[in-house]
Amino acid sequence: MDQKKIGNFIAKLRKEKGMTQRELAERLCVSDKTVSKWECGVSHS
Repeated sequence: MDQKKIGNFIAKLRKEKGMTQRELAERLCVSDKTVSKWECGVSHS
């Protein structure tokens, strides 16, 4: 899967659960900026 599809998938599931990016980040022990980058399809190379 490409990064955009993965980001859309994460965002879709997060929204279905009624969670904010911050709430998801807290549950995964990452920053909300990290979740935002995932959802936008941005990754480290």
